[in-house]
Amino acid sequence: MSSAVNKNPEERSSQADTTAPVLQVAHVSLRYPENNEYVFRDVSLAVYEREVVALLGESGCGKSSLINLAGGLLASSAGHVAFRGKKIQTTPPEVAVVFQDACLLPWLTVYGNVDFALRLRSLRVPADERKERVRAALREVGLEDAAHRYPAQLSGGMAQRVALARSLARRAELLLLDEPFSSLDAITRGAMQEQLLGIARKYRSSVLIVTHDMDEGLMLADRLILMAKDHGETRLREWNLRAVFGGAGADRRRNAQRNRRSSVFMDLREDIAADLAAGTAARPGDAGE
Repeated sequence: MSSAVNKNPEERSSQADTTAPVLQVAHVSLRYPENNEYVFRDVSLAVYEREVVALLGESGCGKSSLINLAGGLLASSAGHVAFRGKKIQTTPPEVAVVFQDACLLPWLTVYGNVDFALRLRSLRVPADERKERVRAALREVGLEDAAHRYPAQLSGGMAQRVALARSLARRAELLLLDEPFSSLDAITRGAMQEQLLGIARKYRSSVLIVTHDMDEGLMLADRLILMAKDHGETRLREWNLRAVFGGAGADRRRNAQRNRRSSVFMDLREDIAADLAAGTAARPGDAGE
């Protein structure tokens, strides 16, 4: 039987229940066992079909830990995480995680790094199909001519494009991104944002992206969730950006860019900034990123 990862995006979309969340984080808590200090407590959120959700917050509120937990890389102290209704304990083959560091294997070429991501036994991708997928993914991110380069020969933007190509080759249904563009210059960052939204739209992927950059969240997301600590408790506040700016994906990003000087955009930005500042002032100390 074919894995869900091997379905075409069109087939996957037609079979999906758009009312059920792709990712469900239900009343999850995480704490350090050595001192019982909580990274976050009783966090619940959902990501739906073909939706981009940005998770915003100051350093120390637990954003990165939540992404790792959502990807099955950490175990929760309470609550659970489900992918398409099934509780997860390890990273499902349909889920791809992209970190701030591209995490490329230095002894493999660009081609080899993308190919390596398809060699998981759980993916069951035949050799001929692997070649086709790798070449298509590199072509999609504009790295066909760099296929035989090694990571040390790449710029930061190129390395992150390789990381995206790995996810693209896997045809991941859910992309979990932990500040993937934070180390890039403004021009490269903007290009990568466009590329991410284009990939998500083309392959009908859902996205949860962690960022500390408010403008990035406003430009990318259909929904923005602010995560903050308030006297030891974790609180979330949400904004529906699609309702504010209209459109989705790259279209919504362009709408947001056009409206950056509008009173609606500025009021929204001030509202988020005030909430972010209030959470920062209430936080007694950092427990985790």
